[in-house]
Amino acid sequence: MINFPKTTSMASAKLTLSFALTASLFLGCIAPAQASIPTIKVYSTGEAIEKPMIMSRFIEMSSARSVPDVSFTDTNGDEISLKQFHGKVVMVNLWATWCAPCVKEIPQMEQIRQTNLNNNLVVIPISIDEEPDLVKPFLAKHGLAEYQTWLDPKKQIDQVMPADVVPATYFFDGSGNLIGFLRGYLDWGDKDVQPYLEKLMAKYAHK
Repeated sequence: MINFPKTTSMASAKLTLSFALTASLFLGCIAPAQASIPTIKVYSTGEAIEKPMIMSRFIEMSSARSVPDVSFTDTNGDEISLKQFHGKVVMVNLWATWCAPCVKEIPQMEQIRQTNLNNNLVVIPISIDEEPDLVKPFLAKHGLAEYQTWLDPKKQIDQVMPADVVPATYFFDGSGNLIGFLRGYLDWGDKDVQPYLEKLMAKYAHK
């Protein structure tokens, strides 16, 4: 709940609230985390792929970074690892049930997943909710029961990537090395996103 001073006019209050909601939409939601971008360099990624305007905030790293091989679980409780997708670019979307911009991205992430079922791209949503048991009911309540997300009950995410801002999307090459990221909300449904993803696949899927 946001409490405005009594001297604040209703118009000013609405303007402030609107600004706060807009900022949260584009900058993302803040979550406590201590991790940072991994520092172990594996190889130089060479010349960066030219980015369309919609991807201007995406950081293609100059060096691919090695990350620990940690495990997560799916909503059925089965263990899964990012390293199991050898030969494919892995697109990890961090989200949480309490993050409105994250939920706004869900249909876009699902559309990207469906579009690339036969391509060298895997979309992996990972919930950073502290109570993983609430994720599946939350998705069902919002008509998203079929959304295939991973959970992090052991809090392994901090060993791989920062989770202090959600939504955030991290990309890994065909060997599981971190090669790029974008923190905050993005309209992943933009027409220029898929062609850029295809360029990432061509460059990184078989690294």
